[in-house]
Amino acid sequence: MLEVGKKAPAFTLLDKDGAQVSLSDFLGKKIVLYFYPRDNTPGCTRQACAFAASYAQFKRQDVVVIGISKDSVASHLKFAQKHELPFILLSDPELQAIQAYDVWKEKKLYGKVSMGVVRSTYIIDEEGVIEKVMPKVKPDTNAAEILAYLAGEGKS
Repeated sequence: MLEVGKKAPAFTLLDKDGAQVSLSDFLGKKIVLYFYPRDNTPGCTRQACAFAASYAQFKRQDVVVIGISKDSVASHLKFAQKHELPFILLSDPELQAIQAYDVWKEKKLYGKVSMGVVRSTYIIDEEGVIEKVMPKVKPDTNAAEILAYLAGEGKS
């Protein structure tokens, strides 16, 4: 995982509508950048729906929510439509941002080892610097933990 205080790696990826989105588009705003394994899987769906349910609170604080996985643009569009996701989903099939943010890791499932995205969240400040790193987050509590952090709970 990247460290707090480091400049967040730049990226430009396609959103669910095929439009280019760059991290630099959001300078001056706080960003919640979350990486997840796959659209329409149980954990990833619960995590996305929790962000959607809390989206008004993020919006009120002028916080941008961005989800990134290696799924295709078409997959993201279906996922967003099916679950009415109001935030940005970016497609990273080439693992550009996924590897830059060090979330592409060896995973074990039922004794089988494979490479995949480890569910992780970064909070990036208004200057594009990593403010908080949340490795191996839980899908059901990630959005609430971030809101608590933004409200001042758990800030050092």
